[in-house]
This record gives sequence, structure tokens and C-alpha cells, in this order.
Amino acid sequence: MRKEDKKQLIDSLAQQLTDNNNFYITDVSDLNAEASSNLRRLCFKHGIKMRVVKNTLLKKAMENVDKDYEELYVTLKGNTSIMFAEGGNVPAKMIKEFRKKSEKPIIKGAYIEEMTYIGDDQLSFLISIKSKNELIADVIALLQSPAKNVVSALQSGGSQLSGILKTLSEKSE
Repeated sequence: MRKEDKKQLIDSLAQQLTDNNNFYITDVSDLNAEASSNLRRLCFKHGIKMRVVKNTLLKKAMENVDKDYEELYVTLKGNTSIMFAEGGNVPAKMIKEFRKKSEKPIIKGAYIEEMTYIGDDQLSFLISIKSKNELIADVIALLQSPAKNVVSALQSGGSQLSGILKTLSEKSE
């Protein structure tokens, strides 16, 4: 590969790292052509962009970005592919689904919303991570809950109060 091509590839990877807050570094080696094709289809179905990369080029791209990826450098050994996704738990769920048929891909590391996770043993935890939008929705639901209780109590109390007033007005006749 020519030096200009490497520079272009490093710049492309650096741009993707800058644009995405969530990515997984995985090992997809030992997958045959059919399994690899199925994995790529599944990635496309879930909105995940997967690329096979050279470790040295990925490391240089990580160094060119103004985020701290130093903890992930230890994962850059052997065959490496990188998966970019909007949601932090989407690749983990997809990997779990794919592993019903295969032992790979293996998670080497993940970077999700400025947090680093190392090792394949983190899979179940990564699946349970909620996205930023899911957390906002949970907070809104928690904030709405007391207000809904007050409104429903006032509405039910109002109908009881009108019933009591109606009963009292009929008794006085």
C-alpha cells in the first residue's frame, strides 16, 4: 500500500472516530466466507458499519483524534475489525444474536459515550447499556409519574366531591 493511500485511510478512520461516539473493536478472524457475509448482512440490517482494519493504521487514526483512546491500544493485536453504531448497545445485541450460530465475533474492546470497555466478558453488560435517548425517556417518565398521580387523584376526588354534594342536596329536600 502506498504512503498516500495509508494517509487517506488514516484520515478516513479518524473522521469516523470523530463522528461516532460508539464503536466496538472485534475479532472476526476464522469466519468462513458465508459466515462473514452473514455477519455483514446482519450489521447492515442493524445499521452498523463494519470495517476490517490494520492495527497500526487504526492506532494512528486514534492518535489523530482529540479523544483519549489510549486504553484501547492493548486490544490492537491480531485480526481487527471495527463496528460503528448510533446506539451503544446495538453491536452487542447483534453480536449475541450472531453467536447463536458461531463463536465469533469476539469483542476486544468498546468505546461508548466516552467510556472504555475491554474484553469479551463485557458482552452482557454492554447489552444492558441504555442509549442517551433511552435515558432521557426514563427521566421524563419518572418526572411525569408524580404529576400524573396528582392529576388522577384530583380528577377522581372531584367526581367523589360532586357525588357527595349531590347526595347532600337531595337529602335536604
